[in-house]
Amino acid sequence: MRRLLTAALAAGLVGSLPKWLPGRVVALRVKIFALVNGDEGLPIPGHRVGVKDFRRVYADPAANGRSKGAALSDLFWYWLAPGPEVHQEHLEAGPRYDEVAKTTRHILVKTRAESEELTRRVTEHVLDGLGVGDGRLIRLRDEMMPIWAELYYELVFGEPCPPEARDLIVGHADDVVAALKCVRPRNMRRRAKLTKYLRRRLGDIPHALPTRLTRDEQVFYLQGTFFNTAVVQMSEAMAHLLMIIAQHPDVQRRLAADPDDDEYLDRVIDEGLRTYPLFGIAHRITTGDIELDDTTIDAGTVLLFSYPDFHHAGFERPDEFDPSRWEPPVGCPAHGAVPDKAPDKAPDKVPGKAPAKKDVNFLPFGVAQNRACPARGLAPITMRVVTREFLRRYSVASSAAHTRSIPNRGPVFLTPRGSARSTRGPLAYLAVRDRWEDVWRSLAQLVFGTYMVLDARHKRLCVNYFANHGGE
Repeated sequence: MRRLLTAALAAGLVGSLPKWLPGRVVALRVKIFALVNGDEGLPIPGHRVGVKDFRRVYADPAANGRSKGAALSDLFWYWLAPGPEVHQEHLEAGPRYDEVAKTTRHILVKTRAESEELTRRVTEHVLDGLGVGDGRLIRLRDEMMPIWAELYYELVFGEPCPPEARDLIVGHADDVVAALKCVRPRNMRRRAKLTKYLRRRLGDIPHALPTRLTRDEQVFYLQGTFFNTAVVQMSEAMAHLLMIIAQHPDVQRRLAADPDDDEYLDRVIDEGLRTYPLFGIAHRITTGDIELDDTTIDAGTVLLFSYPDFHHAGFERPDEFDPSRWEPPVGCPAHGAVPDKAPDKAPDKVPGKAPAKKDVNFLPFGVAQNRACPARGLAPITMRVVTREFLRRYSVASSAAHTRSIPNRGPVFLTPRGSARSTRGPLAYLAVRDRWEDVWRSLAQLVFGTYMVLDARHKRLCVNYFANHGGE
């Protein structure tokens, strides 16, 4: 009897693991990270700097330090290696950054028609190779990466992406994002294969590259900016967007019924970026004092801008996905552009309508005054095209968890558009599989995350670089 009771208790404990273990492990990871990295940084929004000053501080000229002077930078440099010292997001303000940013803008500049045609072509090419049959479980981020690998390769090299290059870019980007999510330790040999390829092909690039960078630095700049950040962020953006569509059948039906309704699709994209912002915490280091009405932020302060907290502030039901939030107010024919200035007070709401974007806490691509995303003009256009092409071919459904960090890579059940295949069985299986995967994944994140934080602290890539190179 005692053995039966013990076995029943053990079975009950094991069966309950998905409900309580992942949350406990995440909390433990946070404590370990804080213990190793210290309590560095001023959270914004927070008790000292509130939501109303988020944009004001973010756009301040003194909030322009990027890596030097922040212990947290060692961890980001570790994750983004090789060449984090010339990654556009980690260069300090100055002539080198200005030249690099100008080069990136030049490479990305296309007319809207050119951008749409390029995106349509590479999306069709990748999706043509996606075998689905009458239904298949896939992970969205994995299937999106080849699209962005081909697109950014062609922007950089001015020619269609060969299979060898695509495989190297996808392998590299997958390794970076897996390390960032702490589900695997980084694999520098895997990343070095892309470095070697880019070094061999550097002379074939039809763009003038930054003259203030050495040849090796030019390679690392291209690898970090286009084939790391761009591919990873856009793959994550599309995984979030399609995961949302998979879990909101009414949204999917409307988009599938009228795929050319750009206004509605734009509202879905905007609400997706609000609910699941691409950036978690963006850190900057102040190079001078910043004076606010009720406090002074001292020079040398590490600012920790929380996009999720900012994007959720001031909204009713902030965790709920609701694209109607972005319907124009009464009397307004269309959305206005998102300004880089916060309103002094919460907007007056018109019954049944949401305020315009300029009146709410929404910065999907940062602010123009402080390293705004260089692809902020290109990203919405390309996301629109990929979504339309995807939904013309497929229906998606998902019962998996959807969080901002999306460590499960966006699992969905995919069927050809118009298929009569039942999704009930696959979704039941997916729900169980995802919850149990979350158990081992949370344990893997605890182990690998702790190891990488300690290893980054030991290597001190950022601190040692600036100790040896002075300014930049």
